[in-house]
Amino acid sequence: MALLGASAAGCSSTIALDRAVVAYDTTTAESISKQLLLNIARARHNQPMHFTAISSIAATYKFTTSAGVGPALTGERGGLIVPFIGGSTEENPTISIAPMQGEEFTQRLLTPFQEQKLTLLLRQGYDVDALLRLMGAEIRLDDDGPGEVTVHHNRPSDRDGYPMFRRVVAHLSAIQDRHALHVEPLHFQYTWTVPAGSVTPEAFQSTYKEFSLTHDSERQVYRVSKRINGRVMISNYDPATLSNEDRFRLHEEAEEAPFNDVLMDIRPGHTGGDLAMHGRLRLRSFHEVLTFIGRGIEEEPEYDVPPDPRSPSISENPPRTLEIVEARRLPPEVGLSVGLNGYHYAVRPQSDYQWNRKVFSLLYQLFQMSVSTVTESGPAITISK
Repeated sequence: MALLGASAAGCSSTIALDRAVVAYDTTTAESISKQLLLNIARARHNQPMHFTAISSIAATYKFTTSAGVGPALTGERGGLIVPFIGGSTEENPTISIAPMQGEEFTQRLLTPFQEQKLTLLLRQGYDVDALLRLMGAEIRLDDDGPGEVTVHHNRPSDRDGYPMFRRVVAHLSAIQDRHALHVEPLHFQYTWTVPAGSVTPEAFQSTYKEFSLTHDSERQVYRVSKRINGRVMISNYDPATLSNEDRFRLHEEAEEAPFNDVLMDIRPGHTGGDLAMHGRLRLRSFHEVLTFIGRGIEEEPEYDVPPDPRSPSISENPPRTLEIVEARRLPPEVGLSVGLNGYHYAVRPQSDYQWNRKVFSLLYQLFQMSVSTVTESGPAITISK
């Protein structure tokens, strides 16, 4: 009987723990999703944004069991001994939450995304049009003249720049649909010479052991070379087909810009080459992403922009990057929602291709990528239940 009681307690504890882990995971995911919606609503009303992160969850579980024997309720007809088994569970979770502020707020929300994160997401199979319409702040295209650059902002208020930004993104999406878009670092060999007398055994171990050295006996020098992983470039061709000098030149051009700029080079003779272009794509911060979506509800609504006639056809080109419902009373088919200033906000449901859901999922992913380990730099709040 004791063995039976222990087995029942073990089974009960495992089931309770599994349910608790899943419940906490679901609650945390919903909390982040609601915070994203709430800050979009705040941006729509030009209110300050604020995030609160769950820094830790500590739950204590207490399982008790009891077993024994006792008389059955048989009245006056005799006695009968029957066993009984009982048990109970008790959960005592402690949740610590920390507001995002100070340097943490600056690094996680106000710092622009770097090119490596764009490359990482594209390698995971995300659509380039959804990514760039969220992350892209502007496109700087080189004109025919030397040093002449035209800036096209990803803001509907830029009546000339916004349509061009959308056409460029749609063109890149069409190239991606045909598996011809390359978003990769520029690899090249960097070579220089040093006097042969300076390459002593000690110097080789301390300085040159990670480089390739070739001795030139006639000039009495060593040619030192190293493979460099350079800046990221968006292209409609494989950069490996270029010469080492061309890759190095493109890397030097990219190095002139900050790390939230991505070099773009679409050349004739390849997929999408009918609309050739050269320039840079500038990435924005997560704070700017939420502001862009919030203002798009009413202040700066996006509008339909057809692709350039020279672009290959694309299947999806919705007018809005992410459509948010704002209503006093939400329709019944809407899922997760938040309230602010008497209105409710939610992702607009769709019956066909789930563009809005996919973009909101991408927004969630971008938020996760913009955060690091949660530190309680500010006034943390601990909640015990």
